[in-house]
Amino acid sequence: MTVEVESPVRRVAAKRAGLEYRDRAIEGPLQGYHHETYVIPLPPIDGVGAEPRRGKVREPRPGLFWYDRRCFRSEEVLLAALWGRVHRIPEIIEVAPGVRLQGFVEGRTLTGGVPGNRPLSLRHGSQLGQLFRELAAIKTEEIDVERICRAEDRPEEGDCVGFLAGLIRFTHERVYTEHGAPFHGLFERLGVGGAPLQGLLTRARGLGSRPFTLLHGDLHRENFIVDPHGDLWTIDWELALFGDPLYDLATHLHLMRYQADEEERICRIWQSAVEGARPGATQGWREDLPVLLEYKRAQSVYTDVIRGALALEQPEGALDRRTLPEVARQVQLALAGAQKVPGMPTAPALHEVARAYRWWVTSRPSFTASAS
Repeated sequence: MTVEVESPVRRVAAKRAGLEYRDRAIEGPLQGYHHETYVIPLPPIDGVGAEPRRGKVREPRPGLFWYDRRCFRSEEVLLAALWGRVHRIPEIIEVAPGVRLQGFVEGRTLTGGVPGNRPLSLRHGSQLGQLFRELAAIKTEEIDVERICRAEDRPEEGDCVGFLAGLIRFTHERVYTEHGAPFHGLFERLGVGGAPLQGLLTRARGLGSRPFTLLHGDLHRENFIVDPHGDLWTIDWELALFGDPLYDLATHLHLMRYQADEEERICRIWQSAVEGARPGATQGWREDLPVLLEYKRAQSVYTDVIRGALALEQPEGALDRRTLPEVARQVQLALAGAQKVPGMPTAPALHEVARAYRWWVTSRPSFTASAS
């Protein structure tokens, strides 16, 4: 639909696209956590009669905390560098000197209203394998795109121990200790502390070595678009980074929630694709995958507990009772999924999670400014 409401982000998006703020051709914002996204019409490539195109303008939400460590400064610059090396990704369109937009991929998300754990079709499984293969073929030194991660957060080539340890420390120090400080009472109420992350650091020391590759970092159903021809496109590359290729598989399996037989099929697709592109890049993957999965499940607990609390925020500390059931469901699901992570509590029942959030909201007058 076309949005008429006041939005500072929309004004910036319109300016970048060379349109007036109130131009009715601007559509959005589209649903998304990290950005406000707007879709605009673009001139046809071949003039009159050519197929219409649309572009996508994305602006970060002001004051947003990122629960994952970011690597590249510009998603658009990264996509431009990947064009021709990775198939079915958004093209980058220069609409004016120095102004680049992402092409809008027409279609539907892979979710498409079907059950969340539905297996991939043979066609989409093959195209996922192609994505894994193309990413594995890209070496660290081959992409000259400005990075924003600190030098000390970039482990040496093949140091999978250092790679995972850095992600664990980010979750412990930045997410749980710093950003999560106002919510530690809620964490305690749910039985969650920092011990699971400390235990994962110990577990990470046993990882093997694999050559680093480019990773998408967020391969879930909403980041896959099925176009009108039935092909699978990959969008939202803002969490891309270089590291252990097994991390993309672990993230994908965790977010997709496949049944066991489908999970095994996807593992075989990944192993064949990555090993074919980079011999040795899958060494020890069977032994190491459970460790990375434990990290992803623990990460979801810390992230979802905080996001749930923020979603319930109401003026003057009131409880958003309409949102509470969904928050409780998401957090209970995250806790249940992390049962095998040493140090995590026995997953509470749904009503116990809801009670913990009711206690949290009603036990203090309002959320602190630092929690925004």
